[in-house]
Parts: sequence; structure tokens; C-alpha cells
Amino acid sequence: MASFLRIYNAALIRRPVLVQSATAAFLFGAGDIIAQQAIERQGKNHDLMRTARLTFYGGVFFGPALTKWYQLLNRIKFASPTKGVIYRVWLDQAVLTPAAVGFFFGTMSILEGKGISGAQERISSNYQSTLIRNWTVFIPTQILNFAIVPPHLRFVVVSVVSLFWNTYLSAVNARTQHELLRDSHDLDKKSAPRSRSDGRLAIEA
Repeated sequence: MASFLRIYNAALIRRPVLVQSATAAFLFGAGDIIAQQAIERQGKNHDLMRTARLTFYGGVFFGPALTKWYQLLNRIKFASPTKGVIYRVWLDQAVLTPAAVGFFFGTMSILEGKGISGAQERISSNYQSTLIRNWTVFIPTQILNFAIVPPHLRFVVVSVVSLFWNTYLSAVNARTQHELLRDSHDLDKKSAPRSRSDGRLAIEA
């Protein structure tokens, strides 16, 4: 285990984007597996495409973007370490996070084939509650992260905490997807022609 951590730490320094993208892909996929098996009890009905979408999102979007974001934050110089922590946490949670939450739900909808209208509906249903819960988890995490963790390991800290957060996100995203499908099905049933006793079709006004 110690040798693996040394190798991983060295790889983080040499190839940060590649290693952190692979880490994000693994943890997003793992979060969805936990959500489906431990929370939703899917068992043999595990949705592999859903796990693949989350893994793809983590590796292609989240990992590279967050790596570059932390590199930017680490390059900014502040008058004191305390101010550095305060402003980095503020930038992370007030600038990046609101955009990232909306981008997640929007991207998931598009990857599921729901299009722009589906993305807008999912964001409106989940954005505010998810953002608030994110702040309760990641503001304390990032205070500690920016205060005591070496810069090249900050993404790893967020990724470990994100394993549990990704489980929550996956469950919320799936629940909303099911609710939208159910509402669409109910709407189709209401708008469908009703058969009358004389064999003709009756259309609801």
C-alpha cells in the first residue's frame, strides 16, 4: 500500500491532468455503483449505461476541469496564508461550484438523450437543494484542504470526499430521471384517446 501511494504521488506530480482525470473517472463510477447497489438495491438490475455515463463525466469533464482550476488557485498569491485559505475557499464555492452543479445535471440529461429541455427541467428541479447540500459538505472540507494539504494532493482529498458526494449526486440524478419518466408516462395516458362503449373513440377536451 505504501509503495502504491508513493507511485501515485509521483504520478500526480509528473502527469497531474491524466492521473486526476483517471481518479475522477474511477470515483464517479464507484459512487454510482454504491448508489445503485447500497441505496437503490438494484442488484442484478444494475444500470451499466448509467455507471458508464458517470464514469465518462468524471474522466472527461470533471477531472480535467478541476485539475486546471486547482492549478489556477494555487498560482494566485495572497498577502497571508489565512487570506489564501479564505479567498480560495470563496472562489471555489462561490464561483466554481454553482456552475459545476448546473453543468453536472445538464450534461447528464444530454448524455441520457433528454436534450436541452430535459436539462433545463432537471436543473430547475435539483439545483438549489443540491448546491446547498454541497456547501454543507465542501466548505469545511475545502477549509482544511487549502489550509493543511500540499497543493498537488488537494484534488485527491476532494476526490475521496467526492466518492460519497458522487453517490448522493448519482442517486438524486436517477431519482429525478425516474420522476420525469413517470410524469411523461402519466401525461401520455391522460392525453390518449379513450374508447367508448359503442366502439368509437372519445377525445378528452
